[in-house]
Amino acid sequence: MERQKKGPGFAKFKARPRKAVRVSQEELVKDGPLPESDDAEFMRLIEPNVGNVNLVSWAETNRDWIRSKLLCHGALLFRGFGIEPDQFQEVARTICPDLLDYRERAAPRHEVRANVYTSTEFPADQVIPLHHEMSYSHNWPQHILFYCEQPAERDGRTPVANDRLVIDRIDPEVKERFLEKGVMYIRNYGEGVDLPWREVFQTEDRAEVEAYCREAGMEVQWRDGDRLQTRAVRQVLATHPETGDTLWFNHAHLFHMSNLQPAVREALLSEFAPDELPRNAFHADGSAIDEADVTHVRELYEEVAVRFPWQQGDLLLVDNFLASHGRESFGGQRSILVAMADLYTNTAL
Repeated sequence: MERQKKGPGFAKFKARPRKAVRVSQEELVKDGPLPESDDAEFMRLIEPNVGNVNLVSWAETNRDWIRSKLLCHGALLFRGFGIEPDQFQEVARTICPDLLDYRERAAPRHEVRANVYTSTEFPADQVIPLHHEMSYSHNWPQHILFYCEQPAERDGRTPVANDRLVIDRIDPEVKERFLEKGVMYIRNYGEGVDLPWREVFQTEDRAEVEAYCREAGMEVQWRDGDRLQTRAVRQVLATHPETGDTLWFNHAHLFHMSNLQPAVREALLSEFAPDELPRNAFHADGSAIDEADVTHVRELYEEVAVRFPWQQGDLLLVDNFLASHGRESFGGQRSILVAMADLYTNTAL
């Protein structure tokens, strides 16, 4: 059979070099609203737009874009990038190079790698109300990164709240009382029901604890039986250093004794005075905070919270000024890792 001759057009086509397909850095990912949120302007979902996007390489090139998005939306959820547990530290450092130690602790954690910690290790049946990380302190991380190593079998979500909404919805009378009277946290270490002072301050040296507290504007009183009491007057509001937003920024609703389960609260008050509880919140002059005021704040956070189910490999980046976070109770095994970054110090205290 005679072979069919190919025309000149075929040779011309064959000789033509194949064009490389170029995809811009911005086109490698897609940015959209979180499906679980009714507020499209808060907390965006970032996903790969093509296969095999290396988040470390992409973030190195697009760190400014990430920071700009974060300032606008308060929180970003990176999903579908195939991040493995041993890659979380590298990803975190790429997005936020200045990772922090966890000092002046308020919750039990373990360091799994340098500057990478387990999330709060309270029992699974306990709910952690929404809050700003370390807003009880004179300094705190500006950014927090959460990584889902293993989602819970049941519940275990990390609710996130838009604090731009919170500050606008707080009862003006509650806000006025707090601004007029301030807030003070009293913590007692060594009673056997909370963290020991050695774990909180990450030292065995009392002099080092005293030096830290002095620099942080905290009163220190050593008591018998290796016990320690600290008192700290802190901010009610904080202003974002880049956006200028003024936000409700304190731990009163979390540290106040009304946050304890009723049975636990009654048992503790049968043994200790209110200022001798492991932790409690008062007004700056030592007067009691109205329970209704802190209950109002806790309920408001719950009202505006966004809840999404974790997926293995998810990475959540939160601006610690613009967004609060908490934890649901959960069933089964759950592993969320945390890194904190970019220390902010309140020089006004």
